[in-house]
Amino acid sequence: MEIELSKITLRPFKLEDADDFFLFAGDDEFTMNLRWKTLTSKQEALDHIKDVCIPHPWRRSICIDDRSIGFVSIFPFSGEEDKFKANFGIGVAVKYWGQGIATRAAKMAVSQFFVDFPEVVRLEAFVDVENLGSQRVVEKAGFQKEGVLRKYAHVKGKLRDLVLYSILSTDFHAAQAQAEAEGCLS
Repeated sequence: MEIELSKITLRPFKLEDADDFFLFAGDDEFTMNLRWKTLTSKQEALDHIKDVCIPHPWRRSICIDDRSIGFVSIFPFSGEEDKFKANFGIGVAVKYWGQGIATRAAKMAVSQFFVDFPEVVRLEAFVDVENLGSQRVVEKAGFQKEGVLRKYAHVKGKLRDLVLYSILSTDFHAAQAQAEAEGCLS
């Protein structure tokens, strides 16, 4: 099933997303690289949306035809010393893997986030070294690999090595300007 990438939208989560949310968040394969546990009921999905997604500073539902198929989450740091950076995370339902959906959603999210939070100059993405698909997603979205953090995170009962990626607002704006210039020349 091929998805037209122009049909992908991002929007805040709604309580009505609980059934769709449970379809992907109730899948062990989907949650294997996430710190949160696999959901076991629609009620857990509803509670997660109500308690985590809706109050989150910048978490969006990745949608096709207004149906939730995943999430993108950008969490700005707080405090005077750290307010210039944020953490980036993304997840798409397993049945949509490998179709360019996560890459398209990541690009959309980065673009909108830098508008919504102009004081943030650095987005960081931490990706499991074994998660090659997510590494490709963030690279295609413009993130640059900075290095491997050995035994950096405890996920699902195991210490994991993570690859650190970042994108700066200046990188993003420069890439956007270059794309616009190339579009004008064609």
